[in-house]
Amino acid sequence: MTARRTRVRVVAVGAAVLVAATAGVVAAVGFGGTDRGTASADSGPPATATVTRQTLTDAQTVDGELGYGTTRTATARLAGTITALPEAGTVVKRGGRLYAVDNDPVVLLYGALPAYRVLEPGLEGSDVAQFERNLRALGHTGFTVDDEYTGSTADAVREWQEDLGLPETGRVEPGRIVYAGDAVRVESLPASTGDAVQPGQAVLTYTGTSRLVTVELDVDDQRLAKEGATVGVVLPDGTSVDGRVASAETVIETGSGGGSGQSEEAQTKIEVTVSVADPAKLTGYDRASVDVTFTAAERPDVLTVPVAALLALAEGGYGVEVVEGGRSRIVAVTTGLFAAGRVEVGGPDLVEGLTVGMPA
Repeated sequence: MTARRTRVRVVAVGAAVLVAATAGVVAAVGFGGTDRGTASADSGPPATATVTRQTLTDAQTVDGELGYGTTRTATARLAGTITALPEAGTVVKRGGRLYAVDNDPVVLLYGALPAYRVLEPGLEGSDVAQFERNLRALGHTGFTVDDEYTGSTADAVREWQEDLGLPETGRVEPGRIVYAGDAVRVESLPASTGDAVQPGQAVLTYTGTSRLVTVELDVDDQRLAKEGATVGVVLPDGTSVDGRVASAETVIETGSGGGSGQSEEAQTKIEVTVSVADPAKLTGYDRASVDVTFTAAERPDVLTVPVAALLALAEGGYGVEVVEGGRSRIVAVTTGLFAAGRVEVGGPDLVEGLTVGMPA
């Protein structure tokens, strides 16, 4: 996967901001604050703000990349010479040739478990069941689809190998197949026809075939990456489309050599894949940068004040300094959602339109 850095455009206020606000609050209470509900000194606060009623949203907009989802790499498992490669953009389906080594095809099959051992009679396991499901889907019969590789399975494999022009051994080498979740689209070709390859060498990269948006989030923003959550996507022409978080996975971006010869440290990211509700709106775009807005939480019709208006009370909890008639008093409040520089507050003494103190 190519490393990318996202640019956070709207930052939701969280614990770090609260700590900063509290640090200023302690000093403020120390030189003029009083116990909750009692009158304070005649000197008013240096600035004021208003208690407002609104929908408070913890939202964050980041850069995303419109394409075909996560890019993966097909590496050689067999030593030899690359004799056939698809063109970039080619779609390969189950049973199709992904590439060829020594003029023998490496075939795409569907499944989540990578091929890791030679399949032959006498073996049992989930990898056997996965392979047999593919064999049946390709039209081969005469065996039971289960987790046992029997002589009947081997007979069906020989028929499959004959169709592919392979030696009819009845055994399946792990380097002969590549598993993917569905059909794939060839993204790029690190290798060329005629190249000598060894096991572990990259041959081609591929993606899925559906148009998707990929976003990388910092680990601290993992709360945004809830599968099934609705997001907003803004295309380069300003068109807005609805999207949904299809998947989220933790990835490690390996460090690269810096200009001083020292390697950069590996970074952990959350890679989020977003599906678009109306793919027709993506017509005309192959790859493009888009804006993706995630909403982690939303609180409708709540009272809010600026985070900086919070005061840390000596007995614990938080309050605000209510300014009325030239005097002020400390009122205890409960806090809820922190977002966009404001905080949800509640309490019997709070109403919309009240004036509260703020630091300078």
